[in-house]
Amino acid sequence: MNIKKSVLIIILVLFIDQVSKIYIKTHFVLGDSYVVFDWFKIHFIENSGAAWGAKLNDFLPISEHTAKLILTVFRLFAVAGIGYWLYDSIKKQFSGTLVFAVSLIFAGALGNIIDSVFYGVLFNESIGQVATMFTDEPYGGWFFGKVVDMLYFPMIDTTWPNWMPYLGGKSFSFFDPVFNIADMSISTGVGILLVFNKKAFAHKKEDDAIEENQDAGNE
Repeated sequence: MNIKKSVLIIILVLFIDQVSKIYIKTHFVLGDSYVVFDWFKIHFIENSGAAWGAKLNDFLPISEHTAKLILTVFRLFAVAGIGYWLYDSIKKQFSGTLVFAVSLIFAGALGNIIDSVFYGVLFNESIGQVATMFTDEPYGGWFFGKVVDMLYFPMIDTTWPNWMPYLGGKSFSFFDPVFNIADMSISTGVGILLVFNKKAFAHKKEDDAIEENQDAGNE
C-alpha cells in the first residue's frame, strides 16, 4: 500500500470521527441517549481518562489535573511513535495488511488526541446544556479536553433470575463500554494485526530471513 492510500484512510477515519463527535457535542446534553435499536444506542459521555475511563490519579498520588496533562502528553508521544511506525512501514514497503492496520491505529489515536488537545478550548460544558463550539467560556484549556464517546451496544440488558444465589434480582448487562469511531479504528487495526499476524509481518520476516542467510554465508 502506498502513502496516498494510507493518507486517504487516515483522512476518512478522522473526518467521520470528528464529524460524529462535533455533532454529538452540539446536539446532545451530557448523558443523553437515543435508541437506534434495542441493542444499539447513541449515548453521550465524556472520557477524561484512558481506556475504560481509567485515570492515572486512581493509581498514583497525583492530582486529577496533573494526571490529565501526563495522559495527554503521553498520547502525543504515542501518536508520534505510531506515525513513525507507519512512515517506516511504507518506506520499507512492508505488507499492505500491516500498512492498512497501522493506518487505522494512527487515525484512531490522532482522532482522540484532537479531543484531548483542542476540545477544552473549543467547547463549553455539556452538563445540563447543549455545548457551543467556539465559545467564549470554554470548559477547559489546551491539553485538558475530554474525549467524546457515544456508541453503546447493550446487547444484553436483563436481570438475574431470583432463584440464583447472590445474583438473583440484580441487573446484568453485556458490553457496557461506550466508545467512538476513533476507538473502533484502533481496535480494528489491532485486531487485524492479531488475526492476520503472519500476513501483516510477512515482508519483514522475509527480509530478516535473507539477512540471517547472508550473515550465515559470511561466517
